[in-house]
Amino acid sequence: MSEPDSGPARVGVRDVARVAGVSAQTVSRVINDHPRIREETRRRVQDAMAQLDYRVNNAARALGTRTSRTLGLIVSDATLYGPAVAVAEIESAARQAGRWVATAYADAADAASVRAAALHLRDQGVDGLIVVASHTRSAPALADLDGRLPVELFHAHDDGAAQQAAAALVVEHLAALGHRRVARLGGPPDWLDEIARAAGYRAALAAHEVHEVAAWTGDWSAAAGAAVAPLAAAAIRETDGPTAIVCANDQLALGLVAGLAASGISVPGDVSVAGFDDNPDAAYYRPALTTVRLDIGGEARRSVAAVLAATAEPERDAPVDAVSTLPPALVTRGSTAPPPRIAPGPR
Repeated sequence: MSEPDSGPARVGVRDVARVAGVSAQTVSRVINDHPRIREETRRRVQDAMAQLDYRVNNAARALGTRTSRTLGLIVSDATLYGPAVAVAEIESAARQAGRWVATAYADAADAASVRAAALHLRDQGVDGLIVVASHTRSAPALADLDGRLPVELFHAHDDGAAQQAAAALVVEHLAALGHRRVARLGGPPDWLDEIARAAGYRAALAAHEVHEVAAWTGDWSAAAGAAVAPLAAAAIRETDGPTAIVCANDQLALGLVAGLAASGISVPGDVSVAGFDDNPDAAYYRPALTTVRLDIGGEARRSVAAVLAATAEPERDAPVDAVSTLPPALVTRGSTAPPPRIAPGPR
């Protein structure tokens, strides 16, 4: 009776060293990106790895360093477009940098939940934390960890400057169309994203002499936008009502436009509507939605690079290059137009 075939033997560091004509320690240094390796030696080792189809074992690689090569990710509301895309982009950026991602989900409005998620990840030995969909309670809950464990707040490291600039682009666009009376449908007020977007919007209102005549709040969902629509329709029919409505994300705008249509209000004939995020469906709304786009992939790479730079070992690691993000971009579509000459009457 023949022995079962156990398959090809796994290639190890010593095999690579033999083919490359170097020591196993040199192979380990190449795997760990040690800067003090001659380029010709590095190339020989990499060629041997390719020839043998050697697969780097990250767990084994971490044994030769003081880091776990794992980044901790605290995520809230991952079913929403922005956080969901952020998680995917961070995982991709980390993988490209040769790192793993360990994820913990938390209710970011609950400081105890955020704290528990952070401690759970810390106990796994992560090198740093990236927080997605952070709230006002997130940073204080992590304050005593920062310094010992680097913490990056996604989209909030610059006090939300990119989001403020994006919101300002929407107001500038509406002002250029001739709108002077606008309303805003905001997100939950304790989200850092909402705080930044509202701040950019209000600063742009003052700069362009545009007046806010109404404001409502939702929970980022299309259902919340639809629920506000009757109130918005009543405001639009007032003599001094808004001629444009700025929504804090595209889902709110989707629900609002549908609800306004049910109330007999035409977009953009009676009122212009703009969103935020440029989610993949925004171009297929009816009408197609004017919105703004943030560089989520660039922010993911920046966040990962920031944690890597904070945890780099100078005697072993090459310097981590800073990563810049693209500026926000206005995406103009059919949901915005010059204001109507007169307010729509009762229907």
